[in-house]
Amino acid sequence: MPNWLEKKFGRFAIQNLTAYLIGGQALAFLVGVSQPDLLELMALVPYRVLQGEVWRLFTFPFMAPFVDPTSASYSVSVIFFAIEMYLLWIFGTALENHWGAFGYNLFLLVGFIATAGAAFIPLWVDLGNAAIPANNGFVYTTVFLAFAFLYPNFTMYLFFILPVKIKWLALISWAMYGFAFLTGGSMAKVLVLASITNFLLFFGKDLLLMARRSHRQMKRQSAAVAEEEAFHRCTICDSTEKTDPALEFRYCPQCTNTPCYCLDHLNDHQHK
Repeated sequence: MPNWLEKKFGRFAIQNLTAYLIGGQALAFLVGVSQPDLLELMALVPYRVLQGEVWRLFTFPFMAPFVDPTSASYSVSVIFFAIEMYLLWIFGTALENHWGAFGYNLFLLVGFIATAGAAFIPLWVDLGNAAIPANNGFVYTTVFLAFAFLYPNFTMYLFFILPVKIKWLALISWAMYGFAFLTGGSMAKVLVLASITNFLLFFGKDLLLMARRSHRQMKRQSAAVAEEEAFHRCTICDSTEKTDPALEFRYCPQCTNTPCYCLDHLNDHQHK
């Protein structure tokens, strides 16, 4: 993240943004339970935004992840919602402590803008799909992925019993992203790319450096294996099991120091 960007806009950063997001989602949860019809008014439905309902651009981040507002009610249990918010608190506050308030704000802002932008694409592709609300679940998933990238050995307890390193859970999430990208249609590909825009923006350089470092390490290991002394080496032609893996070798006990010969030179060498 460029320092000049934070120097210029850092004063606009919202401190403890995760607490506001959790508070807004808790309020939306209560609205969804008590007044289900109001829930739909918060969703980001592109064609309704163009009809003047601009507030949807600002309310959809406060909807619980992966909730379908068209169902007119919250199907998520209170316990599941509480666990979801607890994890968001852990991941979000850790990222804010690592990046600072401005960096964390920017990470979420890029994610929400990319998701909203992808939601408007059907207006130009297929007008009928413009009534499908945008889902912010992918944005909050990138919060989890960013935390896992920074703290890969953090231990989570599945079902409060089974300890699992968070890097393995992140790997499963990436595999699901890859499956959705490879098997989905063009719109699915756009949504997947939009959902990880903020992650790539913040960690793209680190990923590139890791790839280069891994490539250099593989080259060094390959060179070390190639330079490793062979166990068998023919005294006559200097062939080894590395230069010719199919070649067989024998040792002659009648020669001084019991030298090694390949089968091609075993029978025609002179004893010394």
